[in-house]
Amino acid sequence: MRESLQELFEKRVHQFVSESKMRTGNHSKAEMKIEALAKRSAEIVKVKALGNIIEEVDDGEYQTVKYHAHYQYLIKQKGILYLEEEVEVRSAKFYKDVLLMDEEVNPYRVPEYQKEPPISEDNRERLSYQYDRLKAVQYAERWWNSYNPAYKKFEVDCTNFISQCLHVGGAPMRGYPNRGTGWWLRNNNWSYSWAVANSLRMYLAKSITGLRAKEVRSPDQLLLGDVICYDFEGDGRFNHNTIVTGKDAYGMPLVNAHTYNSRMRYWAYEDSSAYTPKIKYKFYTIAE
Repeated sequence: MRESLQELFEKRVHQFVSESKMRTGNHSKAEMKIEALAKRSAEIVKVKALGNIIEEVDDGEYQTVKYHAHYQYLIKQKGILYLEEEVEVRSAKFYKDVLLMDEEVNPYRVPEYQKEPPISEDNRERLSYQYDRLKAVQYAERWWNSYNPAYKKFEVDCTNFISQCLHVGGAPMRGYPNRGTGWWLRNNNWSYSWAVANSLRMYLAKSITGLRAKEVRSPDQLLLGDVICYDFEGDGRFNHNTIVTGKDAYGMPLVNAHTYNSRMRYWAYEDSSAYTPKIKYKFYTIAE
């Protein structure tokens, strides 16, 4: 079983860097990434893939394995090199050690603890702060692929991670104990805006005190430490959030994120399994 997984990793690595870059016709992850990079005059010059089994279930002749697939891509763009990383959660099924199925576990689902996003109610109390973008980015780099025990960990963790970055950058919490008001995390309780993607997007759009942001029209207007929100299906409900941690050779954002843990990933997510042609984005620059 482990030998089959190792062989699978070796095939994936070859797909990313193969000289022929032959198309399989099924729009594989490698094809999607290569095409997205080509649009930016970029290419992968080296890739490493490492696996880590996190759960095994043996049901007689059938075995199911849940594992992390950690990719590291050395990307070249206009003579500049940078390292992008991402970690997939995948599930593989075997019959008598023969691989039957291997697929990504979709991480971008709506948390069960919220059916509809609440409307944030701002009070008029002025909470002054100075947003330290460098600290927010340093935190995003330190914890992109792990979890700070000082904060609660969520199964769907992308927004919780972004909230942590903003808080470490100096953004003040407010609104406790009303989960539908403000932006906060305390003990084992939290506001919807702290942990739910669509609620944070609504909070950034509406907040007039404490953590505040301004929506801009295009990603190139964002600074390090700013936030991008993603509506993959284009249905008005946002599924994912990222933080800007770098810029590529054309000055476009590279982002870090949780749930599908990634660092220095190109902002558009065109190589994501969650991407659809209907995707919509919101770009927020954090008030200082």
